[in-house]
Amino acid sequence: MKVNGKNYRTVWMEQGSVFMIEQNLLPFEFKIFESKNYRQTCEAIKTMIVRGAGAIGVTAGYAMAQAFMESSPDNFEEYITCAKTEIEATRPTARNLFYAVERVYNAGKKSVAHAINEAEKLAQEDVDSSEKIGIYGNTLIPEFCRIETHCNAGWLAFTDYGTALSPVYAAANAGKKIFVYADETRPRSQGARLTAWELKNENVPHIIIPDNAGAYLMSQGKIDMVIVGADRIAANGDTANKIGTLEKAIAAHEYGIPFYVAAPTSTFDIHCSEGKNIPIEERNPDEVLFQNGPDKNGCIHQILVCSPGSSALNPAFDVTPAKYITKIITEKGIINPDSTEIKKLFT
Repeated sequence: MKVNGKNYRTVWMEQGSVFMIEQNLLPFEFKIFESKNYRQTCEAIKTMIVRGAGAIGVTAGYAMAQAFMESSPDNFEEYITCAKTEIEATRPTARNLFYAVERVYNAGKKSVAHAINEAEKLAQEDVDSSEKIGIYGNTLIPEFCRIETHCNAGWLAFTDYGTALSPVYAAANAGKKIFVYADETRPRSQGARLTAWELKNENVPHIIIPDNAGAYLMSQGKIDMVIVGADRIAANGDTANKIGTLEKAIAAHEYGIPFYVAAPTSTFDIHCSEGKNIPIEERNPDEVLFQNGPDKNGCIHQILVCSPGSSALNPAFDVTPAKYITKIITEKGIINPDSTEIKKLFT
């Protein structure tokens, strides 16, 4: 995607460093962060300098490649094993992370060059899958469609294109008149800050809505479909995504509105039988208690927005049962959210 007329990927690697768009500063400042070693890359994943299922996976793959580059013959096995464990501990819910780390780890056993090549291959596969999801998803979007989305599953969440927003961009590029309702997505406001920023850059008509407004707008007949991304999909179709997704799915089901999940096959965890077995990440309560934003001079500050002295609970994800999901859009086609069709993706 383009920013200020220049093409960017969300994350890439050059000469041993991993470069990524600093998403904590968006939409107020566009800046590239350079991570010079795998531990810095781990920290970037933890602190959400880079975030989103695909981007986390690709970044973790690059981190694993960095670990191979940094290792020495003296303590190779110990160093690589510890690095793998450390990388996998950064974001426990995101399936793409484990998928990428395992592939680069296995490739790196052959040579450092193999690790680097595998990490780059993963990045390109992420781009290609996202583009195909857009092509398939576009077939579901009619003219004058009003689409609600939750969190950010656009190109910032993947290496390029995205998942939930990839069909939106494909529809807009095809000349369809569409409109997007972007949930703000508290507590980190990825919808209000990132999805809205992407849509504005792409000239897609949109409006930011409070997280609790979706059901009301559905009841008023103002939403035609919901498209969201996923961080892990169980073998039976149960789907983990950003906290608040479950509420949208239940409301959409009540009002007979199609609810689509867009995700590449790397997000599926066929060894996880159902959603209750998906680990749910608990993040720092400060993400709920505080908000960041610029003052009138453009300087970014953190301010307390909750009652002083109170604590907060901050689960990062929830799980939507397959029964609330209309279809899953993958790079291999559009499928029903059931174990039979999911199994076919991997045969």
